[in-house]
Amino acid sequence: MATLTVRQVIGLGRKDLPRCIGYYTVQKRDKSDVTIQNYKRGTGGRSSFSGEVVTVFGSTGFLGRFIVNRLGKTGSQIILPWRGDDARCWGMKPSADLGQLIMHEIDVRNDDDIRKVLKYSTAVVNLIGREFETRNFNYDDVHNVTARKIAKYSKEAGVKKLLHFSSLNASPNPPECFKKGGSDFLKSKYAGEVAVREEFPEAIIFRPADIFGDEDRFIRYYISRLRRYVNFKTPLWQKGQKTIKKPVYVTDVTDGVMSALNDPDAAGKTFELVGPGSYYLCDILDFIYKCARYPTGNICGIGPYFKARAQFFDKVQFLSHGYPRFVLDRLEKEHVSDTLTGCPTLEDLNVKLHSFEKVCPFITAPYVRENYYAPSLGEFKIPESIKSTVRPSGAAY
Repeated sequence: MATLTVRQVIGLGRKDLPRCIGYYTVQKRDKSDVTIQNYKRGTGGRSSFSGEVVTVFGSTGFLGRFIVNRLGKTGSQIILPWRGDDARCWGMKPSADLGQLIMHEIDVRNDDDIRKVLKYSTAVVNLIGREFETRNFNYDDVHNVTARKIAKYSKEAGVKKLLHFSSLNASPNPPECFKKGGSDFLKSKYAGEVAVREEFPEAIIFRPADIFGDEDRFIRYYISRLRRYVNFKTPLWQKGQKTIKKPVYVTDVTDGVMSALNDPDAAGKTFELVGPGSYYLCDILDFIYKCARYPTGNICGIGPYFKARAQFFDKVQFLSHGYPRFVLDRLEKEHVSDTLTGCPTLEDLNVKLHSFEKVCPFITAPYVRENYYAPSLGEFKIPESIKSTVRPSGAAY
């Protein structure tokens, strides 16, 4: 249709007006036509409609904001289920054009609420997760029971693609560091994977390693005073010399999500999301503290007092407001080495990976010690790289 001037639009009759007011106006749906793809409008971008309606569970978390922004960039209509306070969704409104982002309050215990937000969806992304338990929801409720409901009702609603986020190292019998039985978080994540596969066999499962980025829960976790100890000492299991981590950048994860949703061959597969490098945990912390101008080399073992402190906050959650929530299971999970099991990775989704040492200085910039101090040229050395994971046996940190 040719572009019309404002004067021409005003002169049109009421019957002709709906056909010329832009990308979003669609003609009446034929009763025999129920495919949403016929509603595609526009040439792409935020001010268009791709024909995809995506429900993003857990969108108010760290990773959710990035995924919602990318979905909005492609012109998808996005449904954001929320609980507690809808203000947590307000910051995502600029991610999509007017009318393309729909917020809906739900209670995951109410099956009808889940059905409502899935009724018109063509794709679903499940990001719901929790790093600590509360008196209302434990790990199994969040990672297993809720994941099964979402998969079950997505299948009933005719959703084409379901992308479920699990965790790297998820296992029914995770390795034990110092907590008897291993991490309950990793056990519940594995149970959630099994549940999703039973209800929605074609689902795509992502197993991400620790994700870092702006306002993340990896770098910020270790910079937090609550995680550190007196005199800038940081307790780690075995001083971090037996734990290998492969952190992945949040933008790479988002690219992987978009590639998987657009790849027909990704259905039914499990992807392990890791970064290009693998590092000892002690070396990661040393690099983070160098970037933030903190004293380095003060890593110690986890003593009985520090462990009792984590157990205390595990039981008395109301004393640990904000982030990070310092709990015993999080302490156990962070010391499990990242291990690949042969599943496809982000490179199989044609994602160009970013290295940790290149991005970390920018992420730590707001947390630099004495940030208002203007150093002289060369006073603080810029860290270049992290030590290799290949170190001689028996070498001390």
